Amino acid sequence: MLSEMERMELIAKIRSLPDQLESLVAGLSPEQLGGAYLAGEWTVAQNVHHLFDSHANSYIRCRLILTEDSPPLKPYKQDAWAALPDASDPDISVSLRLLRALHARWARFWESLPEDAWARSGVHPEYGTMSLADMLRSYTDHGEAHLDQITRTLAAA
Repeated sequence: MLSEMERMELIAKIRSLPDQLESLVAGLSPEQLGGAYLAGEWTVAQNVHHLFDSHANSYIRCRLILTEDSPPLKPYKQDAWAALPDASDPDISVSLRLLRALHARWARFWESLPEDAWARSGVHPEYGTMSLADMLRSYTDHGEAHLDQITRTLAAA
């Protein structure tokens, strides 16, 4: 279980992800956003769109965990989603705005949880039982991993 201090640090990371992401991609050209510079890796644009898609799914899962008893947490085919035209479009402005709004709301969600809610859980078919504390840790790590992936992709450009 996460301590209150650990939770606050992770929530701060959730809150700051949109700022970090916007700083990383500010001023990039459509070619830089859409360029496939690393074999087997998504483009910068796909990473940005994926962060919104993934974190929106997670936010909904968190709300299900809080309001239902051990709900199933539906997976989705992230590579298929990333290949869709709207998820590979180099215009990332809408996804950046959506991610900023989502993370503001998600941070508020995390901050409002009573102590006993952190242990509530859902069941993911690939990852098993996941508590709200697990979700916070997992999606903080997820955001940081994609910032790293974008950084590596831009370095390879």
